Amino acid sequence: MTEVDTVRTAPRTDPGAPPLPTARGPLSAAVLAALHHSAPAPLSPPPSADPPDPWGEDLQLALYVCYELHYRGFAGVDDSWEWSPPLLALRGRLERTFLAALRQEVGQPPPLEDVLADLLVKPPDGDGPSHHLLTTGTRQQAREYLAHRSLYHLKEADPQMWAVPRLPNPAKAALVAVQYDEYGAGRPERAHAELFAAMMADFGLDPAYGAYLDAVPAPALAVVNTMSLFGLHRSLRAALVGQFAAVEITSPPGAARLAAAFERLGASPRGTFFYREHVLADAVHEQLVRRTVIEPLLSGPSDCPAPEIAFGALAYARAEDRLADHLLTAWRSGAPSLRVPLPAERPPEGAGA
Repeated sequence: MTEVDTVRTAPRTDPGAPPLPTARGPLSAAVLAALHHSAPAPLSPPPSADPPDPWGEDLQLALYVCYELHYRGFAGVDDSWEWSPPLLALRGRLERTFLAALRQEVGQPPPLEDVLADLLVKPPDGDGPSHHLLTTGTRQQAREYLAHRSLYHLKEADPQMWAVPRLPNPAKAALVAVQYDEYGAGRPERAHAELFAAMMADFGLDPAYGAYLDAVPAPALAVVNTMSLFGLHRSLRAALVGQFAAVEITSPPGAARLAAAFERLGASPRGTFFYREHVLADAVHEQLVRRTVIEPLLSGPSDCPAPEIAFGALAYARAEDRLADHLLTAWRSGAPSLRVPLPAERPPEGAGA
């Protein structure tokens, strides 16, 4: 066996990688069954008589699992599955279905300047999860909200890093400046993913990476999958820029409401710091993304067309809208928003008996 063969087949995984989740249908079952074997292993094709629901539990979980192989991977899963041709072929089929659904959801995007202006407008009477948590939400609903968001915020900024080598200067340099802040500006303990983990612990949640994958439903998976889809495809780099702009533009007002909501619900300072940090940081980042990333791309030689940037912003907004609808529908009916109930709240570390 050559050294190359050893590298390709050795089951090397991140020691912090989460366990594989439970299947939610034939697509995710086919993916998960394959990953229990060493790559390259045959991938049993799932039934294809009926087109899968692009927003459904089965497709979204299958796609999430495929994408996660490019992040931290899964415990006990051979790293060489990341580039397995049969798995990539299945992932491509899932991606085409999901991307078509996103484009159908968005339709023909308005002019980019109109899209960005609309994102900046704060509705006078907002109606979203942050408003609900601020006014009538419960601590248990706040814990559910954090579990939903943990799939992204514990890998915060990672999907957008794929855009860096794909953009020209000066947009590349400006994007790196924003990302530097996301990763703590040289202070690892201030990385936004670390701040989110601390907030989860303050609410008695498990801050381990991917701990709530089995509990989180399709709408939350779709939000993360949208970022990963745009990030992993060079052809969608303009859409990733639009997605990143949408995040930075819409974040500060929602972050301010969530910080106030969590304080109302008994959070300690570390239980609100993540969102308080975003109020100021993302207000600056919004200007940087618009002025030093998007404007140079549109004014200089670039192949990031404005309609594709607008599509990325709107596609992300539509995915977020679906998650918001799911959360509010569940909470207003008194039902949990997760697929499985959260365990009882764990006392904060260092609390007395």
